[in-house]
Amino acid sequence: MSRAALLPLDEQLCFSLYAANIAVNRTYKPLLDSMQITYPQYLVLNVLGEEDGMTVGAIADRLALDSSTVTPPVKRMEAAGLVERRRSKIDERQVHVWLTEDGRALLQRSSCLGEELVRKAGMSLEQFKTLNEQVLALRQALSGEADRGDERTL
Repeated sequence: MSRAALLPLDEQLCFSLYAANIAVNRTYKPLLDSMQITYPQYLVLNVLGEEDGMTVGAIADRLALDSSTVTPPVKRMEAAGLVERRRSKIDERQVHVWLTEDGRALLQRSSCLGEELVRKAGMSLEQFKTLNEQVLALRQALSGEADRGDERTL
């Protein structure tokens, strides 16, 4: 491909997704700061809200991360009293993570993040859901999840 044939950045999906991710994080940051949690901790809260008591490995899988990336935020959340970690009685190598009452309360409080994003984007909730479904389908196609029949949606 010649240099003249390259698309401008704003016409490249990869850059649009990258820049949108930055904009989302900037929108979330003041709200997360007021809750005294980081974005990775917010993600862990949401995963545990879907299924409390997951192992660190299962949390990492759900977030498409390595366990070693999930462990530090989980440890900080435990120190803050938001989660409790317990070794499995069946397999001591497995560590399960449970929301505490404070963690559940913070999860409820954090629901405003999605509302703020929709408001700030100036989209209807239906438009936002459609956009999310399209991005999810793209992610599944690129990661091969669609080939495995994974029909889970965010």
